[in-house]
Amino acid sequence: MSSPSHASASPKRRFFLRWPFVSAVFAVIAYGVSVAMHWDDRGALWVKESFESSAERSESVWLPDYQVDIDAKVLPGMEDDEASDVAFNPRTRTLFAVMGKNPFLVELSLDGDVLRKMPLLGWSNPEGVAVLEDGHLAITDERSHDLTVIKLDAHTTVLNHADFPSYDLGESANSNKGFEGLAWDPMRQRLVIGEERPPKLYTWNSDGRSPLKGEKQRLPSDQLDLRNLSALGIDPRTGHLLVLSADSNMLLELDEQGRQVSFMTLLGGFNGLQNTIPRAEGVAMDEQGTLYIVSEPNLFYRFKKKQ
Repeated sequence: MSSPSHASASPKRRFFLRWPFVSAVFAVIAYGVSVAMHWDDRGALWVKESFESSAERSESVWLPDYQVDIDAKVLPGMEDDEASDVAFNPRTRTLFAVMGKNPFLVELSLDGDVLRKMPLLGWSNPEGVAVLEDGHLAITDERSHDLTVIKLDAHTTVLNHADFPSYDLGESANSNKGFEGLAWDPMRQRLVIGEERPPKLYTWNSDGRSPLKGEKQRLPSDQLDLRNLSALGIDPRTGHLLVLSADSNMLLELDEQGRQVSFMTLLGGFNGLQNTIPRAEGVAMDEQGTLYIVSEPNLFYRFKKKQ
């Protein structure tokens, strides 16, 4: 009598015969996801965080200590506009957000209430906004590859691109993933500009009032291990850089040398979030250390540090 073949093996035996192959497939998929999401890097940073002293933590933003206190507040009437970035204005103690799909500049209260909505005429796809000095703001346009410095006051109702000086940012490595992040660094008197993919940082010197000086310069950083760069913010107290990634569901803190200090995941269940932030596109921090995030299509979040 011939020995039984695999074809005649029992269902249970066939399962165990296939199990090594299935395990290998799952292992490859898990490894690929881990690399893509940089979980290995986050794990290393998480271990490093656990050894930081209280003094070292107090000298940084220290994102693990933040908890959401306004969770996914809807910005009314902006479902089709797509929030792209947000910046804090210390003079007015309000926020300014840009909407990318239908170009608008929106002023918000610190509670996420809409105060005014100003059309951006002549902009194609505004993606980054930064508050400079004396009523000046900078706006990047991803499609036009330019940066425009505008001036507004309490009576401004509309802004026209042709009325203000613009600066060519040059072509990005990926024309569809251009210059998105923008932040004003008052300590070092410069704008920090972020390229979305692959993530890169640049600086452009300015006093925040008169025309930009020289050309943009590449800012070396070998620790931007994120899938993309959605937005930038500056902590005005420490000068540390906040780097937001929608694809990695991550907010990363870098010190003045560009080294990773701390991070915060934007997944539901962490830092008090009920649900994952759908697509985080803008980040800002005020002088008291309160953190603000906007997400497509029209969601507002506020985080405060636990005392």
